[in-house]
Amino acid sequence: MHKITTNKGYSLFDCASAFQKSVRRGLEKEAMYWTVEIFNSNYGEYLWKRIRIIASEDIGLAEPNIAANIHALYQNYKEQKKKKDDKHQPERLFLTHAVLMICRAKKSRVIDNTLIYFWNTHDNEKRPVPNFAYDKHTHKGRAMKRSWKHFFEEGTQLNNMAEVEGEAEMKEAAFDSITQKETREKQHRTGQTDIF
Repeated sequence: MHKITTNKGYSLFDCASAFQKSVRRGLEKEAMYWTVEIFNSNYGEYLWKRIRIIASEDIGLAEPNIAANIHALYQNYKEQKKKKDDKHQPERLFLTHAVLMICRAKKSRVIDNTLIYFWNTHDNEKRPVPNFAYDKHTHKGRAMKRSWKHFFEEGTQLNNMAEVEGEAEMKEAAFDSITQKETREKQHRTGQTDIF
């Protein structure tokens, strides 16, 4: 099997492992050493792949915006790289930014651990569909005569709900508009009209 090596003779995958373990420990100098080795060996895209994975695997919910920030830096990197400034390689700026960001970020492995647990246990469990899932948008919910009222009271229930100005008023207005529309459609089907 062909061994993929870097400019200094390292295994690429050993470098990638050293890079990620350094990031996990917040070791910026070490992470940057492996970054430069991988990048200079023309494996920049592979490095970005690892960075995107780290953003979810080792940081995730501890820094909820990290994945979006890494994505933005990667887009900047690609746009700059298209200009083919091989002498100064300014795209390295965005790569360095990303590496320092993931090194300094708060860390959490809850996403990866959650993935591991649920994919490994899924085949051993079959849960029933919860009763709250059956609303007027499902065949069974319609058979149970579940209405828009049920949908607004049960189907749209939110936990950990934020306080947003106008929320309650717009919910009431939305419900009223739907019931009024249904009344008009029913009248149209039966030939009834409003009398003024």
